[in-house]
Amino acid sequence: MSYAANELFDLTGKVATITGGSRGLGREMALAFAANGADVVIASRKRENCESLAAEITETTGRKALPVACHVGDWDQCDQLTETVYEAFGRCDILVNNAGMSPLYESLEQVTEALYDKVMAVNLRGPFRLSATFGKRMAESDGGSIINVSSIAAEQPTPIEAPYGAAKAGVHAFTKSFAREYAPSVRVNTIMPGPFLTDISNAWPPEMIEALERSLPLGRAGQASEIAGAALYLASGASSFTTGAVIKLDGGAIYGTS
Repeated sequence: MSYAANELFDLTGKVATITGGSRGLGREMALAFAANGADVVIASRKRENCESLAAEITETTGRKALPVACHVGDWDQCDQLTETVYEAFGRCDILVNNAGMSPLYESLEQVTEALYDKVMAVNLRGPFRLSATFGKRMAESDGGSIINVSSIAAEQPTPIEAPYGAAKAGVHAFTKSFAREYAPSVRVNTIMPGPFLTDISNAWPPEMIEALERSLPLGRAGQASEIAGAALYLASGASSFTTGAVIKLDGGAIYGTS
């Protein structure tokens, strides 16, 4: 076995599908996979954003990049995404369930049924369905890697992210189920990020940033590009003996301190 980094993390000939792939952490993973040899499918609700990143990837890396509009909260659109990927490439080696949402609400009592169902659909139901449809095909062919993206809210949810945290905890649960179902050829793992500075964080008030700097052992929130190392590890042969795992990527997040 070679321990050279360029071989250990090589994705040449692989096809990766990333939901929520046009911005934030998804964008960084798509760029990292392509830079290491993979063709990529960039899926999100806004096709124009997917098209823009796809063009950038092809121009900078020479890899194929397919933009696909998909709302993962819609069961039928999840099935259509699977069909689209296999029609275009005939395979998928890496699935990243990254799409997510956590809408604000004033109090737990004021969480509406519609908001609750929407959060569950995007954060739990969609990743479940995609893991099933992609995972079955991976297991029937050359295997692959499914990477779920959750949140530290799965283990330490604040009152303002209760439905989101519950959904992400569900992702942790089904990660273990799918890891067993599609073993030994398909590995299923989860990255559990803490606070990252993506486009969403632009709306964070300064006092929130300051609180993070005080409470995190590393003294800062993560840069979006810092997701790449863990994603490449789980996508590549470097993690050949890793499945059913939840990898915490949070700067040592500690709650309850000021």
